[in-house]
Amino acid sequence: MTTTSMPLAKALNAGLRRAMEDDPKVLLMGEDIGRLGGVFRITDGLLATFGEDRVLDTPLAESGIVGTAIGLALRGYRPVCEIQFDGFIWPGFDQITSQLAKLTNRLEGRQSFPVVIRVPYGGHIGSIEHHSESPETYFAHTPGLRVVTPSTPNDGYWMIQQAISSPDPVIFFEPKSRYWPKGEVDLDQPAVPLHASRVVRTGTDATLIGYGPMVSVLLAAAENAAAEGRSLEVVDLRSLSPVDWEPVVASVEKTGRAVVAHEAPGFLGMGAEIAAGITERAFYSLEAPVLRVTGYDVPYPPAKLEKLYLPDADRVLDAVDRALAY
Repeated sequence: MTTTSMPLAKALNAGLRRAMEDDPKVLLMGEDIGRLGGVFRITDGLLATFGEDRVLDTPLAESGIVGTAIGLALRGYRPVCEIQFDGFIWPGFDQITSQLAKLTNRLEGRQSFPVVIRVPYGGHIGSIEHHSESPETYFAHTPGLRVVTPSTPNDGYWMIQQAISSPDPVIFFEPKSRYWPKGEVDLDQPAVPLHASRVVRTGTDATLIGYGPMVSVLLAAAENAAAEGRSLEVVDLRSLSPVDWEPVVASVEKTGRAVVAHEAPGFLGMGAEIAAGITERAFYSLEAPVLRVTGYDVPYPPAKLEKLYLPDADRVLDAVDRALAY
């Protein structure tokens, strides 16, 4: 096994590079992704290697980026689009949900649309409005789209390649707060398939469920709980549509309690869907209601209030206390 340590940002860069080396039909599109290498430098150096025909700097027009990618997919290419920040995706929302998500069904499966849309998302970077949002539920709710999000460099390296090889459109959410912490990357083979959930810490007293930027928070909460004699299991969803329920249900059946956490607002969020799914699948194993720890149901606040808005380990452990009190 060949492993190396790198941050998620570098792992995504390496994954994109490998996908482009393996398939000449893979090309990248986005605002400032060429010479600049993207705002977060995810595409750094790829223009020099693959040239302007495969690494395209686009106008500031998200609808145009996605629309062009749809046309390229029709001609047999595998375009990978970068949306510079989460809050910039809305000008392309119509193209994604009204066209890209529906075209394969509209054509009765005769044409696939292997388009990947990369979206840096989430908070913890102290930025302004439209730069720290979590819009994943809009896309997970849309039939015809696959929605995934890595939480580690190893997942980033492999999931971006798996997404590019998918015949279906994939919305690929990248947690900005996890771009630079390092982790081990296995360069030989992926640990699990693209849409697999995974237990990342075992425990017996309660199950913590999250994805993307929240996984590190849940692991920190579980570590803090262990110092107090509590054993918490952590499940990383990794895929938001489709959801791999088996590891989630098996964990809840073992612990009897579940807390779901994400940065996005709680109302009609992913946490609500996961809570409903657990209730439908593991009702008789539950010793307490499934609880949610989320961002508040208000517009994303100014940077100085970010820490008050985003769920942290203390809020997660408060929910665990309430679940264990039943």
